Amino acid sequence: MSELKFTEDHEWIRLEDDGTATVGITDYAQEQLGDVVYVELPEVGRELGKDDEVAVVESVKAAGEIKMPLSGTVLSINESLEDEPETVNADPEGNGWFMTISVNNPEEVDTLMDDSAYNEFLGGL
Repeated sequence: MSELKFTEDHEWIRLEDDGTATVGITDYAQEQLGDVVYVELPEVGRELGKDDEVAVVESVKAAGEIKMPLSGTVLSINESLEDEPETVNADPEGNGWFMTISVNNPEEVDTLMDDSAYNEFLGGL
């Protein structure tokens, strides 16, 4: 069963039972960025620590760094974003995913917010 968690930097991560996870940005993040025009994704096989910069999203308004929600190794990237970066706006928590990773330190999950905690966090912004 997959579980969705969130960071204070507005990344989401969907954890799978097999130790892998999918990473993207939240609906709130894509709204703040505006129309996404370019996404720079990491190389497959790259190993990163929690909070390391892993990707860049450029929009008509700004550029934003995407950080790793958990330590891990990049297993795959969403190559369709190269030609269709607007997918991040249209479906940020679905087809607009950025990458899949293998999770290196499962105990780091405890530092992330669940859905209700994230919504409470957004209410305070």
